[in-house]
Amino acid sequence: MIYAEVIGDPIAHSKSPIIHGFWLDALKLEGAYRTCHVTPDDLAGYFAKRTADPDWRGCNVTLPHKQAVFDHIADPGGVKGTIGAANTVFRGEDNAFLCTNTDAAGFYAPLGGVDLTGAPVVVIGAGGAARAVLFALAKLGVGPVTVLNRNVLKAAALLSSFGLKGQALPLTATLPPATLVVNASSLGMAGQPPLDLDLDPLPEDAIVYDVVYAPLETPLLAAARARKLDTIDGLDMLIGQAALAFELFFGAAPPRDEEHDLKLRDLLTA
Repeated sequence: MIYAEVIGDPIAHSKSPIIHGFWLDALKLEGAYRTCHVTPDDLAGYFAKRTADPDWRGCNVTLPHKQAVFDHIADPGGVKGTIGAANTVFRGEDNAFLCTNTDAAGFYAPLGGVDLTGAPVVVIGAGGAARAVLFALAKLGVGPVTVLNRNVLKAAALLSSFGLKGQALPLTATLPPATLVVNASSLGMAGQPPLDLDLDPLPEDAIVYDVVYAPLETPLLAAARARKLDTIDGLDMLIGQAALAFELFFGAAPPRDEEHDLKLRDLLTA
């Protein structure tokens, strides 16, 4: 039976098997999707073993492997030179395994109706998820971008690499006024330190977007809702990027009508 996986360290928290399993069942496709715990030291061995397995259709890649994957899998689309992080490995038309990034499109999907042209944005984090977010924001033509990160120099380099104007500040800095705030870090995730932000500087029409989905109701989103700000939770991005990966793995588009999306959300939040 063909199968795909999600790899990371840690990985037990991943909801990707629920998503892909739901779509496989809905489409009545024979296949499987599961988690696989892979440490950085085991990454090369994992790919060597899996790429020799004819039933393996690929994998989603999460922390901490989104940049290290380029050392093991071909990148004909130049993802390393653009987004700088890959989250999906799949079998190409010539049977070779390739890497790509579906996070950027997954991040953009729930913002499709929002005009962010020239709007000030704040992004927390400078890792693989932040790279996808900044790539998408650059395409949207946003205004100045403030990146908050422990390593300010790394954050400043990311802004420059995507051609974005703005500033890099430490995590302890006061939040500047912004139309959109995105937590693209692991802060607030179960088992990780909390993300403590004072949202008072934000205008009443600001949007707060947290890519963390475990827990779904993060302290950041709870604080935003207490201020009656619009929010976007991590499931929106997770489901959006998963839909693109599912089609690459299994050769069929998943059902994304309102009925199926609501049932999937119910499963993920049960």
